[in-house]
Amino acid sequence: MNSYDTITPDGKLHNDGDLAYAYLPAPTVQSHAANLMTLPDGRLGCVWFGGTQEGVPDISVWFSTLSPGSAAWSEPVRLSDDPARSEQNPILFNAPDGRVWLLYTAQLAGNQDTAEVRRRISEDSGATWGPVETLFPANEDGGIFVRQPPVVLSSGRWIIPVFRCLTTPGEKWVGNNDDSAIMVSDDAGTTWSQQVLPGSTGCVHMDIQELEDGSLLALFRSRWADSIYESRSTDGGGTWNEPVPTELPNNNSSIQYIRLRDGRLALVYNHSRADAHTERRLSLYDEIDDNGLAAEQAILSEPDPAARGGRTAFWGTPRAPMTLAISEDGGRSWPVRRDLDVGDGYCLSNNSRDGLNREFSYPSIHEGPDGKLHIAYTYFRQAIKYVRVDPQWAYQGTR
Repeated sequence: MNSYDTITPDGKLHNDGDLAYAYLPAPTVQSHAANLMTLPDGRLGCVWFGGTQEGVPDISVWFSTLSPGSAAWSEPVRLSDDPARSEQNPILFNAPDGRVWLLYTAQLAGNQDTAEVRRRISEDSGATWGPVETLFPANEDGGIFVRQPPVVLSSGRWIIPVFRCLTTPGEKWVGNNDDSAIMVSDDAGTTWSQQVLPGSTGCVHMDIQELEDGSLLALFRSRWADSIYESRSTDGGGTWNEPVPTELPNNNSSIQYIRLRDGRLALVYNHSRADAHTERRLSLYDEIDDNGLAAEQAILSEPDPAARGGRTAFWGTPRAPMTLAISEDGGRSWPVRRDLDVGDGYCLSNNSRDGLNREFSYPSIHEGPDGKLHIAYTYFRQAIKYVRVDPQWAYQGTR
């Protein structure tokens, strides 16, 4: 696909060979971090966050839908509006009782160690929403973040993958100490317990699927911008092995995968990683301060991992291409790969106002009732791009 199509965020579907695509309506300067889900009434729902810039208090959650047979996405509605916090990483979850949950994070400025997870519930497929409530509060250890959908296991257990935003005392959050955990409920979401994954420092955005043999596979984004990591559980999430790198690269940007109804796994991610020549930035929030947009971007001083006793999070690796991969062996290998969008992926700035950012990032993937793949991802932080394609498309141009 042409990575530099003119962005027309009107929600209208277009055909490009075997793909259909649209740019969702963008009511804000910046749009980022989409998640897709088919709602109980059959509409496809998409949530994302938008505002001036990530971390600024005007960042809110937005929601749009695509009705079956429709040629355009609906005008989005805002589902959160906390004037003091940046509200990010929204997720739609179809609870087994037919209600739809909206989960999202809320943090003070760029301080992810202050983040809490909030929830709203809809009884009518997203037509109306109940009050905002805090599901998982920040605590003395730090903030708590979500990115991937909850999973309901065949046993009936509910799992919400989270990552903990931890800091070194006296330092601002930059992601160096983040690790992953699962929130577990055996009473249909009434009560929750937290289980931290061993050896998961640097592995975040944990995405869990139950495989055909009943085991669980988790894939992770890497703060070190080296590889997608994996961990497995054979006892329903009771124990996990320490995350290990897969064959696929990662650039410290989000990934998402699903198990298809035929048992194959489908993954969307950036096929790139940092190397010795990759330019880096200080942090994700080096263009803002606690009061909003900063006058100048923070100047990077080369981090010294040895001085702080460990590795440092690597920010700024280009977020491109956007790639679809298929596994036919439970995630042991990913030989089928095809790019959805290609470009330079420039993300040393999050600035959408001046068009500085050129990333494709934070993909979401969902299998529709007809077996088609529905994919959404950030396009230059200016809009959410939606793509609909048959899984077999990936086999026609394997990289």
